[in-house]
Amino acid sequence: MMIDDRQIAIWRAETPGCAHRVHLNNAGAALMTQRVSSAIRDYIDLETTAGGYEAAELRQEQIAGSYAAIATLCGTTPGHIAITSSATAAFVQAASAFDFQPGDMLVTSRLDYTSYQIQYLSLGERCGVNVVHAPDLPEGGIDPQGVRELLRSNPRCRMVSVSWIPTHAGTIQDVAAVGAACEEFGVPYHVDACQAVGQLPVDASALQCDYLSATGRKFLRGPRGTGFLYISARALERGDRPLYIDMRGARWSSPGAFEPAPDAKRFEEWEFAYALVLGLGEAARYAVEAGIERCGGRAHALAREARERLSALPGATVLDRGRHLSALVTVAFKGRDGSELVTDLAARGINTVATLRWYGMLDFDARGVESAIRVSPHYYNTSAEFDLLIAALEEILASG
Repeated sequence: MMIDDRQIAIWRAETPGCAHRVHLNNAGAALMTQRVSSAIRDYIDLETTAGGYEAAELRQEQIAGSYAAIATLCGTTPGHIAITSSATAAFVQAASAFDFQPGDMLVTSRLDYTSYQIQYLSLGERCGVNVVHAPDLPEGGIDPQGVRELLRSNPRCRMVSVSWIPTHAGTIQDVAAVGAACEEFGVPYHVDACQAVGQLPVDASALQCDYLSATGRKFLRGPRGTGFLYISARALERGDRPLYIDMRGARWSSPGAFEPAPDAKRFEEWEFAYALVLGLGEAARYAVEAGIERCGGRAHALAREARERLSALPGATVLDRGRHLSALVTVAFKGRDGSELVTDLAARGINTVATLRWYGMLDFDARGVESAIRVSPHYYNTSAEFDLLIAALEEILASG
């Protein structure tokens, strides 16, 4: 679907940050719209005058609306959505629902998010879980058939967890095909949709996942300090609940017993930054109104342009691999430190971020990558902003 210049101008006008920076770090934290920031400020003003508990009581309808907006975004209903402080917090809540035993197996991808790779290792040390990385396809990205073979030969697999879009590369992994393999063998499945929500259409049930975690701050354009967790009907029905459940997620029913909430709220915690919850809901509504497919399509087209233009620079190697690529563009420059390049670009008013070896060690070590820069456009960015990026990099690279 074509997007005309007038629509782009509207999106940029509704995004105050566009007037001040060239923001190409949407995979880190995208620019919020005025609607999102206004929702947050209005609630904080109410808390200031009415009181914290009282403000939440007065805004119950709007808070419920945030759940409804997130559910619409994910093709589900509000009872399957838990709001959390981050995608990582959402994953931890989901993982704590499993009573891992020594010798159990967890299958993941070689491209999974850094924090999760660390947490898998910690789980192995603490509980004796065998963490197995499924093989990659020759062109990059997890091999769903490889997952299927692992599940067939290892009946003690307790969980499969895969990042839909890795943070250090532009690969879009085939999480639906992995979900089909998990469904075949009855293995619980978690999808890390942190980079996907806001740039790809999401239908959680079609992915056949038990859990899907995401953040508010990336391509969804919500505030930092927000995330959410989708929990399937199957997971709720079998009684999944987090280990450290609190009075938000359960009722203390007798001195020796408690009753978990019947829906996804059993995965939530009592304390909320309700101003951010309202901001997250507003971001979800804005994304649905703008159109995920058309906005994601524009972001991907801009990323293709970025790859082409960046690859022409001296010493540049674009690192993105896979059958399908996202709006994350990762490029290394021979003999140049990614962190230093990011600092030099920031001094020129251009936001990018460094990607270091240890962020994607299993992938980068095989290719001899020490550092790179990540450029992640979104639908409100423009080719003219790429002109500024390329000119700045040419100047920086020429200066030695």
